[in-house]
Amino acid sequence: MANTIHVDVVSAEESIFSGEATFVALPGEAGELGIYPRHTPLITRIKPGSVRIQTVGGEEEFVFVAGGILEVQPNHVTVLSDTAIRGKDLDDEKANEAKLAAEEALKNAKSEIDMARASSELAVLAAQIAALRKYRQKR
Repeated sequence: MANTIHVDVVSAEESIFSGEATFVALPGEAGELGIYPRHTPLITRIKPGSVRIQTVGGEEEFVFVAGGILEVQPNHVTVLSDTAIRGKDLDDEKANEAKLAAEEALKNAKSEIDMARASSELAVLAAQIAALRKYRQKR
């Protein structure tokens, strides 16, 4: 089993993915991270975007995360995120509606805090829509 790494993607609500993989790619704070089995231990923050998991069967699983924490051990990867959505559960209409609402909130923001909150929501939604498009292209 040295050629695989166990991957868990967990949201605040549930376990989104748990299984063996040959490779994992995700959006690290300083850029895209690629993780193979026997990777050096690491703990870092991740940005909103998609986690791509190359499963043992050669399939690719996508999970959108709204940022979070990544922990890497030589034979185990854990991704913790408040919000994580399987690629196949992403919904165009919902994502676009939420993006419009966030843009509206940004326009109507009265304070620095409102601005920061709306900007952050917008960044997450933009990443979700980009992840959705990438996922659709793979299908």
